Amino acid sequence: MDQIEDTKLKSKENVAQMMKFTLFSISAGVIQVITFTLLFEVAHLIYWPAYLTALILSVLWNFTLNRKFTFKSANNIPIAMIKVALYYAVFTPLSTWWGHELSLIGWNEYLILGLTMITNLVTEFLFTKYVVYRNSINSASSNEQK
Repeated sequence: MDQIEDTKLKSKENVAQMMKFTLFSISAGVIQVITFTLLFEVAHLIYWPAYLTALILSVLWNFTLNRKFTFKSANNIPIAMIKVALYYAVFTPLSTWWGHELSLIGWNEYLILGLTMITNLVTEFLFTKYVVYRNSINSASSNEQK
């Protein structure tokens, strides 16, 4: 009986994590879209520097909120940041490249941005949950209880 309750709790916790991550990612997305729009439309930067600047700001926001509230990790922050930086060391050049190339062939910059943000949401959640915080989820709440 306890195992069934543990499984339900774990399932509920996974759903809660996905929802929190999505909501925080939406708030980071708002920051990213506003920043991108200001740099692209007002400052008249081309796609890739506007995208890159907006991405960096949204990553910092998202990392901070998700570490504390979604995954409740007491993990070593610099190590967690390095792991996230490694994810972005792959994602950023790829997404900057494909975004730039798609914009050169006439794709709408906001369509590129939206599709890239969805790709980022899914892959970052999986990487964050199963790599960055794999062994430290809820460690902050368990440390507070001690």
